[in-house]
Amino acid sequence: MAMNWQVFRTRALTALIFVLVMLGGLLWNRWSFFVLFSVIHWGCWLEYQRLIKRIIPGYSQISAFHSYGVILAGWSVMFFFAGSSYHWGDISFHAIGLAACLIFAFALPLMEVLFSKYAGLANIKYSTLGLIYISLSWALLINLRSMEEIRQMDNGVLKGGGWLLPVIIIVSLWINDTMAYITGSFIGKTPFTKISPKKTIEGTIGGIVLCVSVMGLSAYWLQLPVLHVCMIAGIAGIVGTAGDLLESKIKRLASVKDSGAIMPGHGGFLDRFDSLLLTVPAVWMYVVLFMK
Repeated sequence: MAMNWQVFRTRALTALIFVLVMLGGLLWNRWSFFVLFSVIHWGCWLEYQRLIKRIIPGYSQISAFHSYGVILAGWSVMFFFAGSSYHWGDISFHAIGLAACLIFAFALPLMEVLFSKYAGLANIKYSTLGLIYISLSWALLINLRSMEEIRQMDNGVLKGGGWLLPVIIIVSLWINDTMAYITGSFIGKTPFTKISPKKTIEGTIGGIVLCVSVMGLSAYWLQLPVLHVCMIAGIAGIVGTAGDLLESKIKRLASVKDSGAIMPGHGGFLDRFDSLLLTVPAVWMYVVLFMK
């Protein structure tokens, strides 16, 4: 089949812009990081609501206050988990987030009863699931970014641990996806799941093993704590795969190919960050339990 060069150029340009924006947001400073994932948070939520409306017709009846209110509530959770490094003058983002969360906890149910045409428990349930699936994940990633010192296994602390952790997670997911694709292309024979027919058991296992290996060697070369980096890479490979399958299942239920079209040739926000959404809470728990 002849290559469609127009499609290739579109995908390549979109990928280049995506990488540049991500690198700028991740590495510039903590404020660029917060802004980047605030935008991603809003994009994921808008796509999530569109998908749920296709799956659950009653969800289409939610009011505009519910629709945008729950997104703002989720953004408040991100403020709450921002930590002491984020502040506005003498007021910390943590305090702003706490106050906003308390307000939304009372206001959202009240407005749902007063203004929704169909105030069903199912609508509240799916919005709550969105808060856990999207908002809590990005909030915990912001919390990881705010951790300036992370304890190593045997010698002192890892300075600048906060900005390193998100980078380690994202690079691990990228390596896992790449290695799974390469391994599956060469030796993949056994289908992994009907949710994603192109995934194979061989490719999935190969991706995880090679991800841990590459990240472990990189950590040794960069003099980072090898055991912790390998554990994070292993979590990313396993949980990230589950995150990819979960989003694929949601799209299948909604009968759509992509969650959105914000990135031509690459889909939407949820398509790009599905693995990260589930990986972040798992890595956050590991960091809190074993690295702080």
